[in-house]
Amino acid sequence: MTKRLPFCNSTTLITLLLSALSSLPVQSLAGQSAEEGQQFDTIEWPDLMPDDVLEILMNPPAYISETEDGSAEDQIGSNIKSAIAAASNDPYQQALISTEVRPEMNGLMVRLPGFIVPLEFNEDQVITQFFLVPYFGACMHMPPPPPNQIILVDAAQGLTVDELSIPLWISGRLSTEVTENDMAMSSYSLEMMDYELYGG
Repeated sequence: MTKRLPFCNSTTLITLLLSALSSLPVQSLAGQSAEEGQQFDTIEWPDLMPDDVLEILMNPPAYISETEDGSAEDQIGSNIKSAIAAASNDPYQQALISTEVRPEMNGLMVRLPGFIVPLEFNEDQVITQFFLVPYFGACMHMPPPPPNQIILVDAAQGLTVDELSIPLWISGRLSTEVTENDMAMSSYSLEMMDYELYGG
């Protein structure tokens, strides 16, 4: 049976996005790797956002907070409001689709917890490419996060998971490059070198 999350408006989405790690025990495990001597810097999702974009998302405009989550007005009106706001270059709506990155993250060896959205499989149904996202259901049952909160991961060695709702630590080399497919757009990519269960 498919697990579906309830509808959420932009405020709920950003709250989930920025607090995704708070529901999990934060722990720094930098230094562990698949290759001896290889170290990864443990990062969090907000680290991927430029400060000005993060500030905008943390302070949504009044029209966002005036609508009750899940209400009929929210479900119908939010699309209209979003279209109007986007057309007028509303900074908040622009932040929701921002592809801006932190250039200094390019080439870093990082370790980040998240959830996977499978994109490609090999003949044995082993996942070889996926999106790494900060909360379960992103890009599948819920609207995607901003592109700078989605990482396209290439996993040449393959990855298997029992449940997509289980978070993983993903380690590898991070790149700042925009990629788009039918499901979503990502502003970062990562060459996976190691993975393990979160808290494992």
